[in-house]
Amino acid sequence: MCAMTDDTSAAPRGLPAPPPLGACALPPGTYDGRLVLVTGGGTGLGWAVAAEFARLGAGVMIVSRKAEHLAPAREELMAVEGAGLVTAATCDIRDPARITEVYDAAFAAHGRIPDVLVNNAAANFPVPAEELSPNGWRSVVDITLNGTYFMTREFGRRHLSAGTPGSVIAVGASYAWTGGPGYAHSSAAKAGVKNLVETLAVEWGPYGIQVNGLVPGLMPHEDMTPDIRQNLDRANGVDRASGIDRADDPAGRQPALRVGAPRELGWAATFLASPYARFVSGHTLVVDGANWQRRALVNAPVTPVREQLGRGPFEGG
Repeated sequence: MCAMTDDTSAAPRGLPAPPPLGACALPPGTYDGRLVLVTGGGTGLGWAVAAEFARLGAGVMIVSRKAEHLAPAREELMAVEGAGLVTAATCDIRDPARITEVYDAAFAAHGRIPDVLVNNAAANFPVPAEELSPNGWRSVVDITLNGTYFMTREFGRRHLSAGTPGSVIAVGASYAWTGGPGYAHSSAAKAGVKNLVETLAVEWGPYGIQVNGLVPGLMPHEDMTPDIRQNLDRANGVDRASGIDRADDPAGRQPALRVGAPRELGWAATFLASPYARFVSGHTLVVDGANWQRRALVNAPVTPVREQLGRGPFEGG
């Protein structure tokens, strides 16, 4: 019979913290002489991904619709130890003609076609489906799905013409599998992105182009959308909308018992596009500490989306 002890080694502790910022998941110089193009790279997770490629020696081009994001982001990337040449360009990825100009500019500045494309740019906002306007639907789908396709199409056409290999990473969302109440536009678009990853991986694999997806979990950063910020506020004990005290801990809502660090998404991206993952293609890697797969033994009460968003009954019209 086993003796009872006071050993607390089995108490929940969550997943270990990541290595410090500046640590490299791959050998230094892995991306020497390579060019990485990151859409939505001026802030947030896009910038974090660009920084990890730069740290490994890559030349980087960051793209954003907002010109004011680019200058400071470029300066910060140039300061990353190991970084190659860093350039920046404004681009609305809904515009194929402008995308062509951006790829031409990348070639002019760096002397090569981008070796890696990271499709990070997207659009999103929470809204009940019955209140989602046609313009709101089109805007999110145009940026998130159509823009991703236009960027990827130009990348593929240039590599196919040149006969050179390449790697595409499309940043997705876990509700591409599950659906996303309150996000009909974004979840439909992200499902399309996931399907695009799987389709192009098969079409372009024979030509040396790998295509993968990458899904972030909760990784607090300065460029979070208002709905994510409010969720974090509530979890930290502040509900700005109602003033209700909701003392809680966002980490305690994750199976990992912690939130993610943006650099962890960057490490995953640098692996997927690296020589060490050449046989990984058509895959979507989720970096969220298993949060999207969490299930309770007892189903929680259902709260309609309108109530979650603090809206009254739908009046029509």
